Amino acid sequence: MLRKESKPLTSVQGSTTLIAPDAVVTGDIQFSGNLDVEGVVKGSISAEPGKEAMLRVVNGGRVEGEIRVPSAMINGAVTGDVHSSERLELAEQAEIDGDIYYHLIEMAVGCKVNGGLRHVAKVTDDLAMKREQRATQDAV
Repeated sequence: MLRKESKPLTSVQGSTTLIAPDAVVTGDIQFSGNLDVEGVVKGSISAEPGKEAMLRVVNGGRVEGEIRVPSAMINGAVTGDVHSSERLELAEQAEIDGDIYYHLIEMAVGCKVNGGLRHVAKVTDDLAMKREQRATQDAV
């Protein structure tokens, strides 16, 4: 069986925010560009709607909350659901305690998922984003 080699996830255009290994951030984070988590985030992480965003949770990094991003590479620990509308890469040391909602996923041998894997079509996420934007505009 032929196997198509995939390219590893890389950075997206834009700035990079680093949460250092000794840092603990409490609260929700919304970002665009690149977010590298080497420390601990106690709160949800989401990408700004309509902007490029890439999340990396490195080995030793931890997120305690829901993640909603287009692309992510996880090699640390996540306690909460992960929503990736484009591509999700789970590296060898990744430990996820929660459900994963993905469009494309790559899982390395050794990663752990304690939860369900649910494929979602990119169109569904785009429609959900448009509904959220309309609801926000109607509320204003």
